[in-house]
Amino acid sequence: MSFRGALLGGIVAAGVGLSGAGVTAALMDVPQDAVPASQDPVGDALKAAQNPQPQTPPTPPVQDIPAGTTSITVVDPNAPLPQEEVPTEETAEETAEEATEEVAEVVEPTVRRRHRVALIHAIDKTTAESMQFEVEVGGRPVRFARSLIFKVRACEVTGANELTEDAIAYVEAGIQPRAEKALNEARQIFKGWMFASSPSLNGIEHPVYDAWVVGCKTR
Repeated sequence: MSFRGALLGGIVAAGVGLSGAGVTAALMDVPQDAVPASQDPVGDALKAAQNPQPQTPPTPPVQDIPAGTTSITVVDPNAPLPQEEVPTEETAEETAEEATEEVAEVVEPTVRRRHRVALIHAIDKTTAESMQFEVEVGGRPVRFARSLIFKVRACEVTGANELTEDAIAYVEAGIQPRAEKALNEARQIFKGWMFASSPSLNGIEHPVYDAWVVGCKTR
């Protein structure tokens, strides 16, 4: 094979590779239709934590008194009371050091748990259609109803040292009717963090759609 033929072959191969990468990128940008989500272990755990079930205290066992037992222990009212130990300077310092160590352990930050999939609940107020569906973090956009499109950049659960157990997701939502998907990009209507414990804190405000994050899960 001549040098010219090898050069042409390399150019053709490079062009095929670039076209394949372009097709893959284009497919990643094409929204897929939303489907009902499966069970949500993280969301169920959050609901259980927010609505704990009352627990009935166990009944103490009744001790059987042997038959014929008539002896009763009488406490002498004139007996001296036990003396409390007066803390010395050394014991006070040790107690202060232990308290400082306990506080340091409590305030030590923990890493939030990140998950690959966000669970979103959306409602079409004109048709009363309602669905809970999955959106993969960094994956293909998901279309709900006629034109509401979602992208998720992150989904994580709060750490053990935070006051409230919650699922938080960074969501981008836009409007793009099916007939315009090949002509125009989606018109963004929301971009920011959503909180599962407070759907109304930072939700989508739109005359047709309502949507909020329900939880996070792993595939």
